[in-house]
Amino acid sequence: MGKPTGFLEYERRVSEEIAPLERIKNFNEFHIPLPLEKQQLQGARCMACGVPFCQYGKMINGMASGCPLNNLCPEWNDLVYTGNWEQAYNRLMKTHCFPEFTSRVCPALCEAACTCNLNGDPVSTKENERAIIERAYETGLVKAQPPKVRTGKKVAVIGSGPSGLAVAMQLNRRGHEVTVFERNDRLGGLLRYGIPNMKLEKSVIDRRVRLMEEEGVIFKTNVNVGVDVKAAKLLKDFDRVVLCCGASNPRDIKVPGREAEGIYFAVDFLKGVTKSLLDSDLADQKFVACKNKKVMVIGGGDTGNDCVGTAIRLGASSVVQLEMMPKAPDQRAANNPWPEWPRVCKTDYGQQEAITVFGHDPRIYQTTVKEFIADDKGRLKKAVLVKLQSKKDEKTGRMMMVPVEGSEWTVEVDIVLIAAGFLGSQKYVTDAFKVDLTPRTNVATEPEKYQTAVKNVFTAGDMHRGQSLVVWAIHEGREAAKAVDESLMGYTNLV
Repeated sequence: MGKPTGFLEYERRVSEEIAPLERIKNFNEFHIPLPLEKQQLQGARCMACGVPFCQYGKMINGMASGCPLNNLCPEWNDLVYTGNWEQAYNRLMKTHCFPEFTSRVCPALCEAACTCNLNGDPVSTKENERAIIERAYETGLVKAQPPKVRTGKKVAVIGSGPSGLAVAMQLNRRGHEVTVFERNDRLGGLLRYGIPNMKLEKSVIDRRVRLMEEEGVIFKTNVNVGVDVKAAKLLKDFDRVVLCCGASNPRDIKVPGREAEGIYFAVDFLKGVTKSLLDSDLADQKFVACKNKKVMVIGGGDTGNDCVGTAIRLGASSVVQLEMMPKAPDQRAANNPWPEWPRVCKTDYGQQEAITVFGHDPRIYQTTVKEFIADDKGRLKKAVLVKLQSKKDEKTGRMMMVPVEGSEWTVEVDIVLIAAGFLGSQKYVTDAFKVDLTPRTNVATEPEKYQTAVKNVFTAGDMHRGQSLVVWAIHEGREAAKAVDESLMGYTNLV
């Protein structure tokens, strides 16, 4: 601990954001990192406390507390402060595969569990992480690490999202021959097409993929396993198969008028915009046009927020966001103490932009759609909304959000984006491999295990645990890699 009083002497500082009215002119990342010397002072704020919940990574009262990767946060925070950037990079990479991803898109579970967060502001661990990895790239510390010896074992990874990439990196460095199959035209899964550029510019993914190719990972795009390639062939050609296809089955809104033209799933909307941006800088117009349209987003999570920010950049004339649940408190409630994940209201970048552009928060709480209304050509023109209230179900005893009778009202809307979450894995893939499913349609394994009931078939990521965070997907990928390696070699030295 280089500065025992650092948390008392230095205030928390984070990167500056380009102002909303300026940043909505493009799809670029909009955070401006601190100068190096000021970033180092942020490392001094780490207390190196006796029980570092920042790296705990376990569930407390049903919520994650600290980093699921068990990152050695106090160690590399101190190394940032002392300017030992190479050693900081080495410590970071002991537990992490892709800090360049999480330092951009993770909600910072480490900071929520930081001891400084108990009675003050947490250490800016997420931005320290970004400073470490970006400086490592700039100074040539990040290099391809091809294995010196190959085992002769072959592994197929289905899906190139964060869990699939983590599995591939770990198993390839162990010496196995790894081939990653991706059904889309570009690699990255939801990193590529589910997260907008302003949160994660795609050059960041490409940079890492190039390194993995240099290390010997084989990538095959535009290959839809279960359609283009049969499961039986992969099981014959490879020693092990790892399913990392994500929870890509979007939850629908089943109400009258759902068939109206102008209603889209959020994941399809975001993918169309990103693909058009990458293909032609939006010139091909192969995306949902929002210019001068009234846009409604159904869902209050991160994907819903991404839809708000994207619609604004596309020139929507108005944007509203429906949230079924009540507004969370602005500060921790008494029944939500540290180091639990804080259940507080968060105003994210898209909502900030909507407030600036339209003059009000786009979120409408405790509300859902009761009916969609189309014009005589079948195009969406209105939506009937209804208020919700919490009520106990007499049969199950569970609290549920139910409509308030007589609370309906009608609004004009041209485009609806459904960001209501995901139901689990897609049936054609799980059918192809004949794997067992949980009641939530995730691929079933024994608790905290990654091997399915089908011989030589493993799984990881959202396909295994359900819709979750990028950091959890990377954790799952690393753990699955250890399980695969042990099954192949009889032991594993992966960590």
